[in-house]
Formats: sequence, structure tokens, C-alpha cells
Amino acid sequence: MKFQIVKGTQDILPDDIHKWRYVETTAARILESFGYQEIRTPLFESTALFTRSIGETTDIVEKEMYSFRDRKGRDISLRPEGTAPIIRAYIEHGISPPAKLYHLGPMYRYERPQRGRNREFYQIGVEAIGSISPFLDAEVIDLGQYLLKEIGLREFEITLNSIGCRQCRAQYKKVLLSCIEKKRSKLCDTCQGRVAQNPFRILDCKDKTCKELVSNAPTITNSLCDDCRQHFSEVKRHLERLGIQFTVDPRLFRGLDYYSKTTFEFVSKALGAKDTILGGGRYDYLVGELGGEETPAIGWALGVDRLILALEVENFRFPRLSSGLTFVAWTSETTKEKSVEITRMLRQEGISSQMDYDERSLKSQLKLANRIGADYAVIVGDEELADGEVLLRDMNTGAQDAVLLSTLKEVLKKRSSPC
Repeated sequence: MKFQIVKGTQDILPDDIHKWRYVETTAARILESFGYQEIRTPLFESTALFTRSIGETTDIVEKEMYSFRDRKGRDISLRPEGTAPIIRAYIEHGISPPAKLYHLGPMYRYERPQRGRNREFYQIGVEAIGSISPFLDAEVIDLGQYLLKEIGLREFEITLNSIGCRQCRAQYKKVLLSCIEKKRSKLCDTCQGRVAQNPFRILDCKDKTCKELVSNAPTITNSLCDDCRQHFSEVKRHLERLGIQFTVDPRLFRGLDYYSKTTFEFVSKALGAKDTILGGGRYDYLVGELGGEETPAIGWALGVDRLILALEVENFRFPRLSSGLTFVAWTSETTKEKSVEITRMLRQEGISSQMDYDERSLKSQLKLANRIGADYAVIVGDEELADGEVLLRDMNTGAQDAVLLSTLKEVLKKRSSPC
């Protein structure tokens, strides 16, 4: 039986892995320069963690989670997003605020696979826990735009909104319901159920008819309380002071229930229609709802798959970092045995090294060295070995010279050093 990959997943092959490493290493460098520390959580958690945090009436919980029961009958789900697990860990391990954490890795949602959207997808996310300051909102958004620019994305737009606090949304819910009730029969089946459960989700519906029906509905802007209006005003002022361009979209409601106050999306036109590359917002109630002391927080998540696709559409040239690999090639049975010793010696010195054990010619060995991306080839010939030397070839330029075997490791370290 010939097996094939499961629909909605992908293999990241050696010819493409440099793109992912470039994004991940660049992101880690920038995030740490902003004071964020990496945290890693399990791929699966208690299902209740996500239903409690994301919201039972969201599309993710209703339709998209990979959920199952383990052998002891516990309800488990593969993580569909990264924030809830981070907050669970924050509470469980007693991490002290303020805390700035970042995470990266795969997430899982059972949605229709399409270009840039898989059922297994990769995210990089940040969570800043412990401050209600609008300065932090601006910093988190600034971090997002700086990161995308440093990675190499040229064209994207920032959309911003405030969805207020619990009191604001309670007031807005009444206004929204009075408008929607008149059109309820024309909504899609899903949204008709949302009218009673969570009418805000209707604003996030992708159905064309639903979008048209709510296009003239009142926005939450007029329902913001004085504190939320002041907070949002300060966020916008700080962003303007930093020279960050944005557009306010009063209909922007992110698809997760835990958001409050500031919400935002970074969208790219590179994928055809506008598509979100990065999105996030405040979730000031989530820590309290998951059993901790009520603590303000804000964060975002970046879709790595979609970012790489957008970069490819923009014809970005992903840099290939030097592999640092040295290939040891031999010319006879005698030099083959010596090459095994040389390869082992280089590895013990921290020099990435490889050799071929099959009966290939020197020419074929060097072709292999080139194919696997070796930077240098050490050629062990009988005559050179008799003189205590080897030939060292630069695989990028073709330049080749004799090097004393006793100094080979020092020469390789010096040539491979960025300085």
C-alpha cells in the first residue's frame, strides 16, 4: 500500500526548509530584542481550555477543532491557537507579571484547505501580560510591523478597532440585536442561531448575504464607554507618534471571544484578495476566566505559511544561510579509512562534516558535496597524505590549496568565521 500525506497538511522539504528557518530565526532575534522570552506548550490540551477561552459559539470550537477522548475518557483537543495554552501555563506555573512571552509551532483547525491555509499550520505569537497601558498596545503593534518589514514583506496594511469592555459590549449587543432582529429570517442558518447565542459573531460571518445585511448595522464605536474611548484614542495617538500608518475599521471583530478593547489585523494583497498575515488584540479578562487573578494582556499571532507565500508572491529572495558543512572526499581505500578519522575529528571540534562511504569516484563525491550544500571539501589524496597534507576546496569559488592536516581544523574554523 502506498501512503500519501493527509489532506490539509504539507511536507516541508529540504529545498524549502531554509525559508522557514529564515522566518523563524529572524523572528526569534527580533522578538528577543523587544524583551520576549520563548515558551513551549504541548500540542494538545484539555478541550475545555479552548471552549472556555475561545468561546463555544465560535467557528473554531463549533466546526474546526480536532477533538478526541483519550484512553481514560478525557476530552482532549489539538491546539487550534496559541494564546489559551500560554495563559494556562502562566497561571499554572505562577509566572509573575509583567511577562513577555513568545511561542512558535504548529496549530490545527479542520477548515477547508486552500492556498495559504492548511489544517496543520504554523504560527509565531507573542503575549504581553500584566499591563493595561495603551503604550503597550502601540508597542505590540509596532513590533508586528517591524517584524514583517525586517523579514522582507513590502506591502501590508494595518486595520485597527476597539471592541470595548464588557459594559460596552453589553450596550452594543442591545443596539445590534434591535437591528438584526428585523432581518433575522434572511441570515444564514448558522447566524440565525448566533442571534441568541452570540450576535457579535454575525459581524465576522463570511457569508455574502450576511455581510450585506449587517453592512448598515450600527458599529460599536458609538457604544464605547469613556474609559475605552480614551484608551483607544491614546493607542491611535501613540501609533501616529511612532509614524505607523493604520486604518480604523469599526466592524473589525476578531473571531475569538476572549478579545476586548484594542483589536487589529495586518492584511496583505499579495495573495490576491486581502488576507490576514498577522492579527491580535487585548484579552484583559482571559487570565481571570481561566482561573487566575484578573490580569490585562495583549498579543498577536503571525501565520508563517501565509507570510512565506506572500513573500514568494512579492518575489522575495530568501537568503540561504551558510550550511557550515565540510565534505571529506577520498581517493583510495587507504585514504577512505583516513577520511573516516578526519570526519570524526572535525565533528568533535564542532565542525559539521560529512563523507560518502559508497564506491563513488572523486568526481561523483564532489558532485554530491555540491548537491548537499557543502561550503568546503577536504580532498584526501595518497600523495598529499604522505606529506601530512590534504587539499581544501572552497565549493563556492572552486579555489583549492594544500593545507597541513595538523592545522586543518584551525583553518576551517577561521574560514567559516563571520569575522
